[in-house]
Amino acid sequence: MGLHFTWLFGFGVLGNITSCLVCLAPLPTFYQICKKKTSQGFQSIPYLIALFSAMIWLFYAIFSENAMLLITINSFTFFMETGYISVYLFYATKKDKILTFKLLLLLNIFGFGLICALTLFLARGKRRVQVLGWICMVFALCVFVAPLGIVRKVIKTKSVEFMPFSLSFFLTLSAVMWFFYGYLKKDKFVAIPNILGFILGICQMVLYLIYRSPGKNEAGEPRIQELSEQYRSDISIAMPKLNEGASEVSEAGFAKEQT
Repeated sequence: MGLHFTWLFGFGVLGNITSCLVCLAPLPTFYQICKKKTSQGFQSIPYLIALFSAMIWLFYAIFSENAMLLITINSFTFFMETGYISVYLFYATKKDKILTFKLLLLLNIFGFGLICALTLFLARGKRRVQVLGWICMVFALCVFVAPLGIVRKVIKTKSVEFMPFSLSFFLTLSAVMWFFYGYLKKDKFVAIPNILGFILGICQMVLYLIYRSPGKNEAGEPRIQELSEQYRSDISIAMPKLNEGASEVSEAGFAKEQT
């Protein structure tokens, strides 16, 4: 029993550490926003979704048993994402501010408020924990599936510009830690989504290793050589015609002089 608790606590702490690293990943982005004093080119949607995810998991952990490690990481995520959104709103354009406020009201206030009202008044005890767990699991699966668009873009463009290896690595590592935490805690709502997160993370890293070599120059050089060879062949074909024409002109001029 003591060994089981040690493993459970260890994976929970490691899950907190890796998730904190993932949560701190956007700091360079917001440093650039503060430096340039504009958020143009960046979107607030990922941070609103991350904030909503932290809110519902925090709400689930409050009613779940022995979930202090879930409370710590989601509290940290909640405050970090709130800070990111605040900085974004400070430097955003009027159009982006309006869109962000609309999404914030719709998802993080109205959506979360509706979940709280339904679970607090229509469910009791373990039933409430089950309902919240299913909501968290479905949302977590949707969040893990979301990067498939980036995977498709990598395959289509054969470029890993939009898929940093470090982020994929830490997301995969985080999924492994939280899977074992959920497995040892016998919490299927934590374990199941992280199976998908692990699989998708491995796929992203494999794609990165496949497409990491910049193929633009390699693909561009044959094309340039092909064009230059074609250009040279066109010149070689045209030059005899010019020479023949020139010789004809010179011969005609010589005949006129003789006359």
